[in-house]
Order: sequence, then C-alpha cells, then structure tokens
Amino acid sequence: MKKIGLQLIVLSICFVFLNSAKAQESSKIIPAADRTSTYLPLLKGKRIGVFANHTSVVGNTHLVDFLLANNIQVTKAFGPEHGFRGKADAGEKIENYIDSATGIPVISLYGKKRRPSAEDLADVDIMLFDIQDVGVRFYTFISSLEEYMNAAFENKKPLILLDRPNPNGYYIDGPVLEMEYKSFIGMKPVPIVYGMTIGEYALMLAGEKWLTPKANEQAAYYKNAENTADTAFHFLVIKCANYTHKSLYNLPVKPSPNLPDIQSIYWYPTTCFFEGTVLSEGRGTDHPFCIFGHPSITTKNAYSFTPTSRDGAKEPKLKNQLCYGWNLYNDNANTVKKKVNCKIQIGYLIDAYKAFPNKEKFFLQPKSGKPTDFFFNKLAGNRTKKKKIIDEKSETEIRESWKEKLDAFKQIRKNYLLYEDF
Repeated sequence: MKKIGLQLIVLSICFVFLNSAKAQESSKIIPAADRTSTYLPLLKGKRIGVFANHTSVVGNTHLVDFLLANNIQVTKAFGPEHGFRGKADAGEKIENYIDSATGIPVISLYGKKRRPSAEDLADVDIMLFDIQDVGVRFYTFISSLEEYMNAAFENKKPLILLDRPNPNGYYIDGPVLEMEYKSFIGMKPVPIVYGMTIGEYALMLAGEKWLTPKANEQAAYYKNAENTADTAFHFLVIKCANYTHKSLYNLPVKPSPNLPDIQSIYWYPTTCFFEGTVLSEGRGTDHPFCIFGHPSITTKNAYSFTPTSRDGAKEPKLKNQLCYGWNLYNDNANTVKKKVNCKIQIGYLIDAYKAFPNKEKFFLQPKSGKPTDFFFNKLAGNRTKKKKIIDEKSETEIRESWKEKLDAFKQIRKNYLLYEDF
C-alpha cells in the first residue's frame, strides 16, 4: 500500500508540473510575426514589400528569410535607421543596395528619402511592416511607420502590420510634442513614453487623421470599404497573443546597437536627453544609456568611463576621453525597473546640470541659435523643459508643466488600445 501511495504522490506531482508547464506555455507572449497561420494565407500569390530590420524575426529566422522559405514572393525590402540587417550606426545615412543573402533589392528609408515612392511600389501588391519598437517618441521607428503608412495609403496598397510587445508599454510619461518642434525624432503630439504597441500607434495615426491629407482620405475609405476576393483586407493589424500592458517583456533581439539589453531600454526615456547636451550618453561603452558623464565633472565619487569606437558607435561623443559621471546599470533588470518607477527620472538631468562647471556650454548649441533648432528641445518636444532646468526649477515644477497635455493624450490613447491596459 505504501508503494502504491508513493506512486500516486509521484503521479500527482508530475500532473501538477505538466499542467503548470502547459499553463506557462499557453500564457507565453507571442509576437504577431510568430502567428504565421494568421497572415501567411493573406500573402500567398502576392508580391510583397517588407519594411523590416534585424528585429523582424520568426523564432530565430529573419522575417524575409522565413517568407521566402514558405514560397512567399518578396520583391522589395525597405530598411530604417541602422539598416535592414541592423548593423549601421545611429544616424548613419544608408544607400540602396542588394541584400547579399537573398538577392532582394533593399530600399533605404533612412538616407535620401524616408518614404517609398510610387516607383518603389510598382511591383508590390501588399506592404508588410514588422519592426520592434521600444515605446519612446524619439526612437525613430514610429516616424518610419508613419511615412510607410502614408506611402501605402497614398498608393492604395493593402498594408499588414505585425504587432510586437512594447517593453515600455506599462506607463505613460513626459511632455507632449509641440508641433513647431516636429522632426524625425518626434513627428506627432504624443508624450515621450506613450504606452502603446506599434500596432496601436498605427491605429491612432489613422484614427486621429495624423497622416497626409491624401493618406487620411484613403484611410477613411479603407475603414468603410468592403473586402473582396481580390483584396481580402485594406489595413490590418495582426495582434500579439497573450500580451497586456501589464506584461513584462524581455526582447529576444536587441532593438538597436545601442540598446543592448532591457536595462538600457528602461533607462532610455530618461538618459537619451543627454544626447542634447555635451555629456556622453554612454555610447561607446558596454552600457549605453545607462552611463552618462563628461571629463569636466568633478562630483565626489563620480563613476569614470571612456567611450571608445565599436559597432553601432564608431564615433561616440567624447571618444577616447576619460569621463566622470553616473552609472545606472544594474545586472538585475527588476531593480532598474523599480528605480525608473514609471517615470522619466528628471533628477539625473538636473543633477548633471548642477555639477557641470560651464553651464552655458551644457546644451548643444545650434548655429542658428533658434529654440526650435536645439537638439535638446527636439528631444523634449518643447523649449520649456530646457528653460526650467536652466532656471533651476524643481522636478515637481517641471513635471507640472506637461501634466495638462499629458492627461489629454491619455484620453486619446484609450480609443486605440488592442490590449488590456495597465
């Protein structure tokens, strides 16, 4: 009897374990690209143009390679900042070329132009978009998305967007862009951290009529147009499975060369502001956007580092110069997430400004001297934040300056959510 009882206990434990494993598997977040049975039938027999980069993967296989292996005809690939395979430096202009792995023409949308032309799309029946976003306004892929949508709608091409989880999709914060500060690092009146997946953001672009007049007109037509046997859809967002805005998502592929891990992604909304100053934002180190500083900072016990040339940062700011400043990196991502605390941590910027000896040189100066030309103001989306830092206002006062517009955006955002909110 004892033996039978022991066997029953073992079987029970195994049953619980298997059920637990099945539950974990069933709740696993699945990006839209991995939901292949949902979109592959829509691509069969069509000529496909794909906007993609190195994050566009199905499992461990690049999306374009996967499509070709499944007998989908890919006629064009379009590449954003960092390129189609994700190897270029930040801001580096990229020319058109032929992808050596596939022989497919790659049209750069981060060089001479930002939008596919009618000529580029002449041999394309369906446009496909799949890029991993990090949920931050000045991360340029949402600007690339906007231009791609404009091209699709203006040229009356069906568009499929494969959605991906947003690792910063669990909060909303920061000043809302004032349109006079519009640039490729901020094209629409949204806050720095907007708490939406790229699919939800696309729906907002169309729904708020934030595209070109011609594209807006076509988007309105698409919304009410009946599908046909020839056109099974007009504009389609394929959702992720098992994702909510409460989900924690660790990216399987680093989204860009200078966002190598989830720690840098969590700090990015805070520390990217140092790109608009003379301080290093950590490019050229092991932990970009977790480290910042300058040779002239003499704060007691300051962290020391030296930016060097490396892939993705061949010419980092303050290259080969010994800098002193702050190191926010922690091996434990949860610790970093708690420190971020669902906010842009303005205090670090305030502290750095106070510690910098030559305050007139702290912010990068445009030749024109115009407020709209300051790179810091383009990042912030206004001139207020810079002015309040110079005036030594408190973090509370700075945050209060963007509250009204931020609250208004939160109401707009709710109209386009595809997933349970936080």
